[in-house]
Amino acid sequence: MACYLITGDDESLILSAIGNLVKQLVGDGDRSLMVDDFDGEEYELRSVVDAAQTAPFLTEQRVVVARGIGRFAAADVAPLVAYLADPLPSTALVLVGGGGRLPKALTDALKLANVTTVDSSPPTRARERSGWFSDHIAAAGLRLDPAAVQMLTDWLGEDAGRLQGVVDTLLATFGTETVLRPSDIAPFLGDAGGIPPWDLTDAIDKGDTTKSLESMRRMIQAGDRHPLQVMSILHGHYGKLLALDGSGARDEVSAAAAMGIKPGFPAKKALDQYRKLGAASVNKAIGLLAQADLDLRGAKEWPDELVMEVLVARLARLTPRR
Repeated sequence: MACYLITGDDESLILSAIGNLVKQLVGDGDRSLMVDDFDGEEYELRSVVDAAQTAPFLTEQRVVVARGIGRFAAADVAPLVAYLADPLPSTALVLVGGGGRLPKALTDALKLANVTTVDSSPPTRARERSGWFSDHIAAAGLRLDPAAVQMLTDWLGEDAGRLQGVVDTLLATFGTETVLRPSDIAPFLGDAGGIPPWDLTDAIDKGDTTKSLESMRRMIQAGDRHPLQVMSILHGHYGKLLALDGSGARDEVSAAAAMGIKPGFPAKKALDQYRKLGAASVNKAIGLLAQADLDLRGAKEWPDELVMEVLVARLARLTPRR
């Protein structure tokens, strides 16, 4: 028996993960004979278990899919927990998260059953995220050169759920034989998607004013973040640097203790940036944030986005030029 748990936050990515996994499990078999798919608010886990306990007919394997299992309470999952303790070897059970948090009894049963977790969400780090997009593009049969992959990755930003639609469109237009370049895919890309917060703070930390302003605009316009939300992100970023002021931190462990976070890469990164800026620039950044916060609340009769543009440009210029 194989048991899979598909997790994620984006409905379109979850649907793609279900489709890819079921296609892999069915292979050359007859889907109509092999797959039982439970969805919606009406089905009960007892029905899922009954299907999983049914021997396959005219096939070697049965695939049972249960979607939105997070909606079930602890009392409801008892039949599924009992099944996982003694599963039918000929059934591949695909459980899809959503609807809420899984009860502990089910989580424990899945661990004992050696569940294979399929996380549909892309990685957060830029390099890993680019690899994730490359793998999904290749799996779909679409051929892009590295520059086109990077262009698509940058354009999607946080909106990874838009990937499948773009891939389907490009496949319908170009097929699987042509290696596509940036000039080929550019006409199919509309407004760029939102980006994660660290793209903005990384650009500011590098002193890249142009990239910082582009990132800020994408967060507000495509990412649907209010300027005060972006301000909160910047306050958190510089608040950590301010916590290092006068702390005497010399390594990531002492820096993490000063900032109240766990030791690791974020602590080391913050310490390196504090050393690059120096105490005076960090304190100036806090002053700029305080003034911009007042301006957003009416101290200046400026449009909100102009307030943020001026703030971000000034923060980026605090980084010493090499």
